[in-house]
Order: sequence, then structure tokens, then C-alpha cells
Amino acid sequence: MFTGLIDHSGRIAAIDTTDAGSVIEIETDLAPTLGLGDSVAVNGVCLTATKLSDTSFSADVMNESLARTALGALSAGDKVNLELPLAVGDRLDGHIVQGHVDGVGELLQRTDEGFSRVLRFLLPGDLAKYVVEKGSITIDGVSLTVSAVGDDWLEVSLIPETLERTTLGSLQTGSHVNLEADILAKHVERLLHHPQ
Repeated sequence: MFTGLIDHSGRIAAIDTTDAGSVIEIETDLAPTLGLGDSVAVNGVCLTATKLSDTSFSADVMNESLARTALGALSAGDKVNLELPLAVGDRLDGHIVQGHVDGVGELLQRTDEGFSRVLRFLLPGDLAKYVVEKGSITIDGVSLTVSAVGDDWLEVSLIPETLERTTLGSLQTGSHVNLEADILAKHVERLLHHPQ
């Protein structure tokens, strides 16, 4: 489980893609603290460290994950957001994030308002029902508050700290991002449609 507060960044050193899936190598100062089998959220996708060095870690990305996330669009040199799992006793400053991406969104518009930047994303149709104004959304692993929502889009407003510390500050119109809806909304829907 994660919080959506990005504490590290990384750079894609290499991607090896075959019919079986992809192996992604990520350079990061986080590498020396990892053990084999550790979970790391990479742009919001929970991956497992399968190979380690002093400067990088590698993770296997199965075809299912490539089909459901924006990881397949990454290239060598791209920056990524990284987060280690929440430890028992840590503060939960963001919201409950599983690292299980629900869909891929597209950046439609970016508007600077004072010192903040408003980003509008196109939502996949089946995800829109879980998004509410002032609710939580995870975008490329970053826990954010929804500032506005429409039938097929959502907006978030980002402060300079978020723009600087995450990859969201460098997104351009047309960029694809990983989206994870609030797990509580998904559980409520399941309970309402499948009562005991």
C-alpha cells in the first residue's frame, strides 16, 4: 500500500521488450535501499524489484500491466515517479493508494493560474463514475485532490512543490498518465451492486 506522496524520482536506463513482456531498468538513488522482491510504485504502478545494483533496479512488467497502464509508452531517458510502500506507523499524508492502475488518461489542457497549474485529463468512460470533486485521484502515482470534474474529464490544481518534485510538471498536452481511483469508491459500488 502506498500514499501517493512521491519521495523519489528515477530515470529509465533501459527497457527490454519481447512478446513475453518488458524488463525496465530504473536508475535512482533509492536503489541501495532496496532488496530483491521489494515493491516500488513506478508512476503509480506497483512493481517488484527483480535485479539490483548500486545505482539501479530492474522490474518485470507483464503484458497485462503494459496493456492497462502507460508504462509501455516509456522510453530510455524518461523520468518516473517512485514511492516505497507505507510502513506500519508511518503518517498517511496522501490517501490509500494500491498501485493498481485503473486506466490511462490523456492530458487535454494545462493552464497556469497564479503560482499553480491546472491540468485537465480525459477520463476513460468506466473510470469517470469513481471521480468526484474534492475527492482523491492518483495520477502517475501522485495523490491529488480533484478540483473539478465533468462527464469524461477531471481537473487537478498543482502547487509549485508538486510541479517540481514529480513528473507532472513536465507533462504536455497529449501526454498519457496512469490513473487510480479511490479504492473506497470501488468498494462502495461493489457493495451496492452485490448486497448479501
